[in-house]
Amino acid sequence: MGSEHIDTRPLEPTTRDDIMALQTAASLENLAVSVYRTAAALPFIKDGNATLQEFIATTTRHHEEHAKAFNTAAVQAGGQPQTGTDPKYAAVVQRELPAARTPEDVIALALSLEDVAAQTYTKNVGGAGTARLRRLFASVAPVEAQHRATLLTVQSLLGSGDSDLIGIPTDAAALPAAAGTAGFPHTFYPTGNASPNSEGAVR
Repeated sequence: MGSEHIDTRPLEPTTRDDIMALQTAASLENLAVSVYRTAAALPFIKDGNATLQEFIATTTRHHEEHAKAFNTAAVQAGGQPQTGTDPKYAAVVQRELPAARTPEDVIALALSLEDVAAQTYTKNVGGAGTARLRRLFASVAPVEAQHRATLLTVQSLLGSGDSDLIGIPTDAAALPAAAGTAGFPHTFYPTGNASPNSEGAVR
């Protein structure tokens, strides 16, 4: 989802719950941007696998665009933009990111953030009060799920000692069988860990 897809038309009447959901979504995106930017500067990432570096750069841009889309919709609905980060998961990041020593550590943290974002937006598709907001959440949720799928596959390759296969293009014939399924642990995306609308709302 690029910024060129942000709809600038006025929103239909929107509830306070919808505005809070948009602000919470923006807070999750802001946190993801911060984590990926910090990760990109870590020596074992910066001097490591080039494909992982490119993934982080591309994913950072996606999260920046998503934050802009959610904040644009929040402002159009009469709310304030959320420039801060989700407080619940910011506390996790503050604890875990400084302790990261390997790409696996960073991937594990990024996986948790991508998963909560995907679960939150998937739940919001059914909970949003207008068709346009449902479309917005529905357009972003699969991108976050795709990020998670990629990270799960990379995690699987690192865990099996096949880090040389983390590349584009890669030697498909040499990939372990688990690489084909590691990224897709769910038939339907769960929502049990979705963030409540109020979690990252502007106070």
